[in-house]
Amino acid sequence: MNEPILGVLFDKDGTLFDFDATWNGWAEMTLRDLAGNDDSEARALGELIGFDLGAGRYAPDSAAVAGTPQDIVRLLSPGLPGMDPDELRVRLDASAARVSLVEAAPLERVMAELVAMGFSLGVATNDAEAVARAHLSAAGVEGVFDFVAGYDSGFGAKPTPGMCLAFAAATGISPSNALMVGDSVTDLLAGRAAGMRTVAVLTGRARETDLARLASAVLPHIGYLPDWIAEQG
Repeated sequence: MNEPILGVLFDKDGTLFDFDATWNGWAEMTLRDLAGNDDSEARALGELIGFDLGAGRYAPDSAAVAGTPQDIVRLLSPGLPGMDPDELRVRLDASAARVSLVEAAPLERVMAELVAMGFSLGVATNDAEAVARAHLSAAGVEGVFDFVAGYDSGFGAKPTPGMCLAFAAATGISPSNALMVGDSVTDLLAGRAAGMRTVAVLTGRARETDLARLASAVLPHIGYLPDWIAEQG
C-alpha cells in the first residue's frame, strides 16, 4: 500500500510551463541573436543543442531540454569559439529570465487547490534558481512554494536526487510521502532515486512511452493532478 502524499515537488519547464509554447520561440530568437542573424550559422548552433531551426522545435531527446544552463553552454561553445563560456551563460540566463511564459494549466488555481488539500509544495529545476524564482514570480505563484531549488542551489542537478531530498528535509516530509511531478525521464529518475512516487505530464518534449515506465501515472497536464491525488485515497 502506498504511503499518503503530504508534499508535491514540481519540475518547472515542461511541467509548470508548457515547454514548446514557452521555449521554442525563445530558442529560435536566441540562436539567431548568437549567430548575428546568419541563418546557416543559427542552424548549425541549433544542431548542437538538438533544436531544428526549420521546424522551430527541440528534438525529444535533445540534451538541452532537461539539462542545466551549464550543459547548454557546453553544447553551444564549440560553435561560438570567440565567446567566453561564462559570458555566454550570463547572457542565456538574462534572456531566459525574460522569456514569455505559457502556463501548462492555470497555475494559481491548481496551486490553490493543492494548498487547500494540505500539501507542502516545491520546485526542483535544472534551470538557475534566480531564473526559476523570476518565472514563478511573473506567474504570481512564487509565494505558494515552500522550497525552490535550481541546479546552482547546492543540491546538485537532476537526475541525481539531491534537490528531491532537500525538499523532503526542508518540509519535514519523508521522501516516501512526497510526489515528484515532471515532464522528463530526468525528473522521474531523480524522484525515484530519492524514494518518491512519481507522476509524469505531457507538456514537455518526452514521449509518453518513455515516461510511463517510470511513473505511477501519465497525465495530460498538471491541471489533472489534484483529482488524481484525491483518487489515491
